[in-house]
Amino acid sequence: MRTGSISRETKETKIKINLNLDGKGICQIETGIPFFDHMLESFGRHGRFDLTIRSEGDLNVGPHHTVEDIAIVLGSTLREAIGEGRGIRRFAHAIIPMDEARVMVTTDISGRPYCVFSGVFSGPIEGVLEPYLIEHFFTTLASSARITLHLEGSGRSDHHLCEAFFKACGITLHEATRITDPNGSIPSTKGIL
Repeated sequence: MRTGSISRETKETKIKINLNLDGKGICQIETGIPFFDHMLESFGRHGRFDLTIRSEGDLNVGPHHTVEDIAIVLGSTLREAIGEGRGIRRFAHAIIPMDEARVMVTTDISGRPYCVFSGVFSGPIEGVLEPYLIEHFFTTLASSARITLHLEGSGRSDHHLCEAFFKACGITLHEATRITDPNGSIPSTKGIL
């Protein structure tokens, strides 16, 4: 089983994440931010990951620390579950519509952290998350997981656009981490990711 389990506690947050790459999309998410719970469940369900996230944070000062620290721990957990990356596909892309919104996400399990984000929101999403936090989540996730992510999208509904980003990211990570080489070689000319 390709799994990861990471806990992190700071003066601002206390987070525990369990991830099974070869799961069935069973998610139990408790961040204290219902809209963010919904986004993370969309990510896990469409990525077909079994994902448990338990978070306590200083939400009285805002969602920033919680969103950022969950991205750090989720990325670290993903990296732990992937391990050396033997036999994985490595690259994946998805174009996902959600009503009027459409996003494209490309992923490389490269060992090189990089994120390009292009999406415009009209204001705080569902009145809860400032638009910069969505880009910050994916940038932090890519950095912590040591992967490359390109995310681009447009839409009139901020909710639909945001949810499509999370769904597409889950789908591409599912595809990129899927075992496609039964010999278990590392998909890199360097011999290491």
